[in-house]
Amino acid sequence: MAPRDIQQQTYDIIHCLFDPSPESSDFKTSKDIQSDGEDDGDDSFDAVIIADKLRELGDALDDQVVSQFKNALATASLKQVETAFSKTVDMMCKTWVSERGEVVTEKHLLRASVTLGLYVKRNCPQMISAIQGVMATFLNTHVTPWVSQQGGWDRVASE
Repeated sequence: MAPRDIQQQTYDIIHCLFDPSPESSDFKTSKDIQSDGEDDGDDSFDAVIIADKLRELGDALDDQVVSQFKNALATASLKQVETAFSKTVDMMCKTWVSERGEVVTEKHLLRASVTLGLYVKRNCPQMISAIQGVMATFLNTHVTPWVSQQGGWDRVASE
């Protein structure tokens, strides 16, 4: 799968992750769409399902690390949010890598990003729009090549 496709899928997944009511989402799942042509076997991408799986992954908050992010977020500009987000994800990953070195770094990056994004969704709703852009940029910069190597988001979510 081309990295550009994965980048767009990343934006779609993040949109679904922050959607307050998945039932009313503008996104259609693969179950909602019927094809007129032959099945090409590549319709397994489902932003709603992947967002749900990522939400489960991020629900295990590390309160100590997140509280540091919260303090930085309270008075931050957009550039400061980007910096605080990146630094906190990096710090969480370093901790998790030392605890669970058998898991690839990209999975830790993904978990930390989703954890912080969900924290913002629950506790700082006024920052949702900003953090969505920050998350998408961060994941597309740090995780897209790995997602592409795995065969796309659908494969990553099924692992």
